[in-house]
Amino acid sequence: MPIVTVKLLEGRSDDQKRQLVEKVTDAVVETTNASPEKVSVIIEEMSPAHFGTGGKRVSDS
Repeated sequence: MPIVTVKLLEGRSDDQKRQLVEKVTDAVVETTNASPEKVSVIIEEMSPAHFGTGGKRVSDS
């Protein structure tokens, strides 16, 4: 039972998230031979104020 967690900054549309879940599921099925019904994908969204890179928060760019 593969479980995949994807962390993203807020702002993707429902359609984009739907496609992401479908494509991640397809990749896991292809590489692990798991059945699609057994693959779980969790999308965790975060505020740009809660993520930084290069010493700066994304929201400060």
